[in-house]
Amino acid sequence: MSVIVVLICASLLVATGFLIAYLWAVKHGQYDDKYTPSVRILFDDEKKSEDRNKKSVVKNNSDF
Repeated sequence: MSVIVVLICASLLVATGFLIAYLWAVKHGQYDDKYTPSVRILFDDEKKSEDRNKKSVVKNNSDF
């Protein structure tokens, strides 16, 4: 029974540590990225179009 008490205390200690780390990160602006989400879709489209171009070149070259 005393092992359960120790495990509960340890888990509460770890959970408190994670809560403090999260609050510290929020307070210091770790999640304040307002620019990247608005342009992320543009970067994904560029990568996809480059991949499509490479695949079409490979298909065309394999025909010869």
